[in-house]
Amino acid sequence: MNHMNDMNDELVLVTGGTGFIAQHCMLALLARGHRVRTTVRSPAREAEVRANLRAGGAEPGDRLGFVAADLSADAGWAEAVAGCRYVLHGASPTPSGNQAREEDWIRPAVDGNLRVLHAARAAGVRRVVLTSAFGAIGAGHRAMDRPFDETDWTDLRGNVGSYQKSKTLAERAAWDFIAREGGGLELSAVNPVTVLGPALGPDTSHSIQLVKRLMDGQPGCPKINTGVVDVRDVADLHLRAMTAPEAKGERFIAVSGETMSILDIGKVLRRELGPAARRVPRLQAPDWLVRLAANRIPLLRAVVPMLGRVRHSTSAKARSLLGWQPRSNDEAILATAESLIRLGLVKR
Repeated sequence: MNHMNDMNDELVLVTGGTGFIAQHCMLALLARGHRVRTTVRSPAREAEVRANLRAGGAEPGDRLGFVAADLSADAGWAEAVAGCRYVLHGASPTPSGNQAREEDWIRPAVDGNLRVLHAARAAGVRRVVLTSAFGAIGAGHRAMDRPFDETDWTDLRGNVGSYQKSKTLAERAAWDFIAREGGGLELSAVNPVTVLGPALGPDTSHSIQLVKRLMDGQPGCPKINTGVVDVRDVADLHLRAMTAPEAKGERFIAVSGETMSILDIGKVLRRELGPAARRVPRLQAPDWLVRLAANRIPLLRAVVPMLGRVRHSTSAKARSLLGWQPRSNDEAILATAESLIRLGLVKR
């Protein structure tokens, strides 16, 4: 066995194993010969995670282990990080229901990051790669005359949703921990924009829902612009940030190219998928209508502060420092739609 394979047999913890990005990280790690451990809140979800990985082409058998651990409690975390050289920390609380208060987002996100970092430091982990979000970079600002980069932080004095606020405070808390009491523990952060790409199962992320709703024929497209990135490229960036010496102490925006409007995303679907995309709306929904609908539809509430805003961002740092080369916007969009059709998740 050559030295390279020895290196790859290392054990990596991926937190939040039911998550979309987490599962694609596991696929990438397994493909490179790593052993993987993941955390789930309930052991009952192991079968679902394994089924999704199978859909992604992996049959890890005993190269994949599970530990029950919840971000809101200490139980399980020492066991989860034991013997791991690296941790990819993507687990994030998503409070559900209309009653969720801002505090229900923020507290668990901040405490969860600190819980994982404490455990990793105690176990002698070399590096944690934190799945943060563009929401920790580009929200709350006035119009910018340049693309956002990794030196930018969300301005919490601006109009910022609970999710963006939680991501910002949680990432800040992680960097503060490393600076104050990290010991030898290293940290990198990946900040993805809207993450598209192949869904692996029926329990899809918010960003996948964006394409699903278009395919299902939602009435009109809200006037929102977003950067997109393929989840396989987000996973690839996590793996580069995990091992590259240059990535220590750095954050990386994961974005494929120029931002697109929801209407533009619809145009790509119609152009490339023909009859399968016949329900995709062709019209922009007026802002007042979206605001009105947001009173009834909680998912739309997060969208209202973004109406009419164009927020460009650049992945120049990930490309130059880590040699990252993501797929195009169109490829990410089509991979999403094709997986939804394959899994029978769009309206017949």
